[in-house]
Amino acid sequence: MKARLNQALAAIDESFWILPAILTAGGVLFALMLVRLDQAGAVPDWMVESAWLYNGGAEGARTLLGAVASTTIGIAGTVFTITIAALSLAAQQMGPRLLHNFTRDRGNQTVLGAFLGTFSYALMVLRTVRTEAEGAFVPHLALTVGIGLAFVCVAMLVYFVGHMAGRINVDTVIDLVSKDVRRAIDGLSADGPQSRPPPPVFWRDAVPVVDQRRGYLQQLDTASLAKWAADRHTVIRLLVGPGDRVFPGAPIALVKPPVDGVEQAIRNATALGWDRSGADDIEFAIRQLVEVAIRALSPGVNDPHTAISVIDRLGAALCDLAPLRLPSGVVLHEGKPGLVMPAVEYDGLVDVMFHMIRQSGSGSTAVLIRILDVLTAAVSCERQPKRVATLERHADLVMGDACRTIGNPYDLGDVQKRYRGFAAMKRSGPAAYLEAMASEQKTENALAPHLYDRLAANPGET
Repeated sequence: MKARLNQALAAIDESFWILPAILTAGGVLFALMLVRLDQAGAVPDWMVESAWLYNGGAEGARTLLGAVASTTIGIAGTVFTITIAALSLAAQQMGPRLLHNFTRDRGNQTVLGAFLGTFSYALMVLRTVRTEAEGAFVPHLALTVGIGLAFVCVAMLVYFVGHMAGRINVDTVIDLVSKDVRRAIDGLSADGPQSRPPPPVFWRDAVPVVDQRRGYLQQLDTASLAKWAADRHTVIRLLVGPGDRVFPGAPIALVKPPVDGVEQAIRNATALGWDRSGADDIEFAIRQLVEVAIRALSPGVNDPHTAISVIDRLGAALCDLAPLRLPSGVVLHEGKPGLVMPAVEYDGLVDVMFHMIRQSGSGSTAVLIRILDVLTAAVSCERQPKRVATLERHADLVMGDACRTIGNPYDLGDVQKRYRGFAAMKRSGPAAYLEAMASEQKTENALAPHLYDRLAANPGET
């Protein structure tokens, strides 16, 4: 049940309509409260007659409130139209899976809610205004606040234009997704020693658990499922993790020894959805970044600078991962293993980061060079031999693609230079890297021994 509750809370957090609905309802309640104060005579006469409050008649009040209501609802429609246009642009240039960065944006929600709330406020106050023939009532305090809300809406409109101009900037979107990656990495780190999962032969006589549901695993309550299994002296091996697809009729887990009620326990501890999302799914956040780079490298866009910006963020993520210990996937309850789930592996994360970018940018010298630079920075932070071997494998793949696709010898030489720098950094650290890059520079200078003499003799020559 906790998994479904977390899923509902996550859906509410990313919903576009929640905050505008709250502000709209708040506008209605605020109007009723201020009108009640006016009706109760809580506003003294001297304040009504002062220049700080509206002191006009009923006709003027109706005209004013009608103007505020009609203007705010019209601008609210414009704001909605601009938001839809921004969503369409983002879907075309950066991918539809990044749209939630716009829909969950509190700035957009607040602006739309401010206009709708002011519209609702003006309507609720307008219905209470009475002329002399109708009973002569003008809510001076409520009208004054309505004028103030109109000025607030003007400020919100100015803010919205600048906010949306920044939001549709691809670097801003990349930075937002990078923060999601960072949050996922922070939630991924494991404290203390980790229990090793049992070997595959342990599950040879385990009983499969079949699930008839379909969808992506969005939420998983590991603690409650591990407790359930440990209390019944059994162990559950989940075959899917957060972000994986669950297929109807396919095994979702193995249990050893078999116990009654395991199917219902797994259903209670998991929540499926129609799309892949969730703070626990680090691969999903990384794939969002990779999708931006892949679209930027497509022939129709051909924007290597955006791809390089994505590669830089992926390099920062690798450096964030360097000091962290990844969880083994074994969940204990009171010291007893109750649940084993697919573990996030460093090798798999690096594959997700670079395979598709490298394949799509194999003919781009700038992209391949930047991948090697990022791998060099990552290997300078990494101390675990297995992870260093993974980074070296990707550097070899980049070098292999460069030799296969880059025909210009000078461009290929640039890639080889970065590859030698990576090897020097891996072997002996930053000092060796600087020495390797300096020696490569000397080699390049030797290709044109008279160039510097000619430039020294003719400073104006380029």
